[in-house]
Amino acid sequence: MVSSPLAESRAAVALQRSPIPALRMLAIEETHEAVVIRGSVTSYYLKQLAQEALMPYLEGRALHNRVAVVSD
Repeated sequence: MVSSPLAESRAAVALQRSPIPALRMLAIEETHEAVVIRGSVTSYYLKQLAQEALMPYLEGRALHNRVAVVSD
């Protein structure tokens, strides 16, 4: 799920095309100042992967990782 006021952004596409299904389920909110990732994953490793996947597409914006780590 991607929520973005900007046109189909490269950041959103990066997660949508991830080979990791859990990352494709995360939501992204974007403004001209920040990118916010929301949702839940089962490990801190997946949370970090989501963040790292978006780093190249921040274009000077802040990244707020609001992904929760929950056990199955």
